Amino acid sequence: MDTQANKLAFDGGWEYAPAPESTDHVKIDKQYELFIGGKFVAPAKGGYFNTVNPATEKKLSRVALATDADVNKAVAAARKAFNGPWSKMKAAERGKYIYRIARILQERAREFSVIESLDGGKPIRESRDIDIPLAAAHFFYYAGWADKLEYAYPGRTAKALGVAGQVIPWNFPLLMAAWKIAPALACGNTVVLKPAETTPLTALKLAEVIQEAGLPDGVVNIVTGAGETGAAIVNHDDVDKVAFTGSTGVGRAIMKSIAGSGKKYTLELGGKAANIIFADAALDQAVEGIVNGIFFNQGHVCCAGSRLLVQESVADDVIERLRERMETLIVGDPLDKNTDIGAINSKQQLGRIESYLKLGVAEGAAMHQSSCSVPAKGYWCRPTIFTGVSQSNRVVQEEIFGPVLAIQTFRTLEEGLSKANNTQYGLSGGIWTDKGSRIFKMTQNVRAGVIWANTFNKFDPTSPFGGYKESGVGREGGLHGLGAYLNLES
Repeated sequence: MDTQANKLAFDGGWEYAPAPESTDHVKIDKQYELFIGGKFVAPAKGGYFNTVNPATEKKLSRVALATDADVNKAVAAARKAFNGPWSKMKAAERGKYIYRIARILQERAREFSVIESLDGGKPIRESRDIDIPLAAAHFFYYAGWADKLEYAYPGRTAKALGVAGQVIPWNFPLLMAAWKIAPALACGNTVVLKPAETTPLTALKLAEVIQEAGLPDGVVNIVTGAGETGAAIVNHDDVDKVAFTGSTGVGRAIMKSIAGSGKKYTLELGGKAANIIFADAALDQAVEGIVNGIFFNQGHVCCAGSRLLVQESVADDVIERLRERMETLIVGDPLDKNTDIGAINSKQQLGRIESYLKLGVAEGAAMHQSSCSVPAKGYWCRPTIFTGVSQSNRVVQEEIFGPVLAIQTFRTLEEGLSKANNTQYGLSGGIWTDKGSRIFKMTQNVRAGVIWANTFNKFDPTSPFGGYKESGVGREGGLHGLGAYLNLES
């Protein structure tokens, strides 16, 4: 249905009929333990915390809280597996295990999609069509590399690092786990993974998949907890590699804590991506790209297009089209297939977003939100745009991690480029224009690790991902993702 038809649907008084995804096929245990040495084990100190459905505020499950003692057990199990069967196994055999994980994920994709939406609040369409298929694709991709490292690095000897400590965020729980575990295993490493405390369930379900795949005990260990658990992994003396995705502040702290330790590390941190629209762009397509880049994912993507730079001559037209499109967006039940924008992941994150909304108004910007209704229970934020902002406004400079878009205008290519680069971040960006020469000029000069042209938020396991400046260190995905888990000797 096109934009105008959608608008008529709402203005005319009729709405889509509910289309909820069934949960009958999903089993969530009342309590989950830590996954260490191939088995689910109780935490040493008996601590647990609740994981909550952000759309209903109801408890989904009780999850083990790992302490230093548990992290020690997990790292010891990973080291034992590395020194034992995993490093002695033929690379082709390791690849078969990774491939098996990918196949089981495909078979259980519907179950994983629902759990991802229940635990994280994202729309089922995104979990079903993006998150889970991409997670499986990463395991498939790196399964193929396991016995081909000599071709990836001709003339060099590739050796596994050892034990990889991995800490992942809540915005793509299963995908981030796959993003990190798959290349680590393909290179012959073992893993201790900590998922985000607000979205641990699909990582724990992945542990079930790992058991079903028959992976040797201790090759992958999953410990749940909050910041202290992650710090225990990062600072553990027997961890050889640290992989972290999260906030820039925590990334800085990790760099300080491991300085001088000899540990290899990759950090994928914050972003404040600019979508740059030129006057000759296909404007409807560009508006849809903006909506996809910031609203469909609730802004819960580090590479979300949270800044819009639009050429002055078409700015009013683009903003009007964007406002009309915002009115068609449905905010509500993440399990309803009609939903465009699901729940904000947690009460704390919603509070952060709301503080930025107040800040944007206080700084003099004009705020516009869609007129859609939101459920009375749960954590919700209507899609929001700010106009009349200056480059120094905090809503322009700082990562909000919500469905909030700051809009600026520019006249010349050079002005647009200057504004796009005038931020501490450099993770991603988008260029919208009909001219190929302009695409090349902009992409060569926008200081960001990933730049899309006439599209946005497209991912593939063969492509490296990472940023510049305070958006991180190193790359994940593709061939680059292998190098981060290897010692390469001439």
